[in-house]
Amino acid sequence: MKTTTPLAEAQSLPFWRRPLALLFVMAAAMPISFATWSALLNNFVIEAAEFNGSDIGWLHTVREIPGFLAIGVILVLLIVREQTLALTSLMLLGISTALTAWFPSLGGILVITFLSSVGFHYYEAVNQSLQLQWLTKEEAPRVLGKLLATGSAATLVSYGLILMLWDPLGLTYNMVYMAAGATTLALVAFARFAYPQFEAPHPQRKTMVLRRRYWLYYLMQFMAGARRQIFVVFAGFMMVERFGFDVHEVTSLFLITLVSNMILAPVLGRAVGHFGERRVLLVEYASLAVIFLLYGGIYYFSWGLVLAAVLYVIDNIFFALALALKTYFQKIADPGDIAPTAAVAFTINHIAAVFLPATLGYLWLVSPGAVFFLAAGMAACSFLFALMIPRHPEPGYETIFGRKKLAEAAE
Repeated sequence: MKTTTPLAEAQSLPFWRRPLALLFVMAAAMPISFATWSALLNNFVIEAAEFNGSDIGWLHTVREIPGFLAIGVILVLLIVREQTLALTSLMLLGISTALTAWFPSLGGILVITFLSSVGFHYYEAVNQSLQLQWLTKEEAPRVLGKLLATGSAATLVSYGLILMLWDPLGLTYNMVYMAAGATTLALVAFARFAYPQFEAPHPQRKTMVLRRRYWLYYLMQFMAGARRQIFVVFAGFMMVERFGFDVHEVTSLFLITLVSNMILAPVLGRAVGHFGERRVLLVEYASLAVIFLLYGGIYYFSWGLVLAAVLYVIDNIFFALALALKTYFQKIADPGDIAPTAAVAFTINHIAAVFLPATLGYLWLVSPGAVFFLAAGMAACSFLFALMIPRHPEPGYETIFGRKKLAEAAE
């Protein structure tokens, strides 16, 4: 049986065997498979299976079903520990990525995508829980920014190798997917044997948790999931379909994004710690509303490739600010609610993701610009919701409406 080490005692271990080091190992292992899959996806499905806008919408709908079912993590945690589930999920992601090019048809791609997505979404749900349990409230924004930068660095290496070696070595989709999946599996094996089981000080509830006082967090998770899906599904697809980007050109765009995130993610993490979640999220959502309006304008006013590429990079950078929602919840949550609420939040985040890609895939066939205008409206709604976040949120003061209730309770 694997050794269990309380979190307080883990600080006596060598630095590379501490919980924080494990978070960094996992932060590197996941994007090597997932980001490689994403970078090649649009070109692969168009060349191998002749996907159109409707097909890509269905693909992403299938990909998001496991996210919608992430609440099942609560049931799995009845029989396995969170750390074990995180590594098992990463293993499934690695295996599925390695086998992706073996099924170059609509049905085959949908099946392998579903399995890959189970690994990705279950890992992300558990990883978010581990991060918030293993990091203090004071260090969380800063460390979360560094973890994002680590993921960007791992992705940068993967994309850099694709960019440099794709044409000179005549790489195929199968070669790249196999290499990415195998690398993730190697890191999972290292993490499995190099680290003990870490025991957090606050036992996590093993039942579904839905609390009325978390309502704003739930609502913002829903809106974030809806808006993110529009970008993930259609922004990259636009670069290939409208502007004819090849694999190395799409990868070059990703590389620019990754370098920017490596530099800016730690800075954005510190900004959340300094300015607070409310101000940072207001800046994010206002900026995203403008970005999506400009995306729509590309179709209606025939604005050029350069603007589309710049918007793509900026939009990707803003995704780093999703850590502000994590730290907001960490500040208002009961410590025992973190694991079950992470699973519930993932399900809420993916409610729109299940139907939006397929539905908007049909809208895309009629009016691509309208898809991005819809995303701008979602960002504007998120801005209004962010106005309800207090400057210093805490249990009992989850929204700006909570102060009066606290004062009444004190009386």
